[in-house]
Amino acid sequence: MPEDSKPAQSFEASLNELEAVVKQLEGGDLPLDRALELFEKGTELSAACRKQLEEAETRVEQLIRRGDRVTPEPLRTPENS
Repeated sequence: MPEDSKPAQSFEASLNELEAVVKQLEGGDLPLDRALELFEKGTELSAACRKQLEEAETRVEQLIRRGDRVTPEPLRTPENS
């Protein structure tokens, strides 16, 4: 299955995995190849977490703009706008 078609992990799962990667890297007892592999994985997880947080922020902003009526609506992204 191509990597782009994998379902996205939850924010919490991505964050937990990122924390585990950081702990391994902080240990310092890794061969260079493994450390680089983990660093790459960590940057991917960080980007995924950042994207999910930005999407959540956008949804909150949409809800706040409606004033006294709080009615959620689907998030509009460049892909579905």
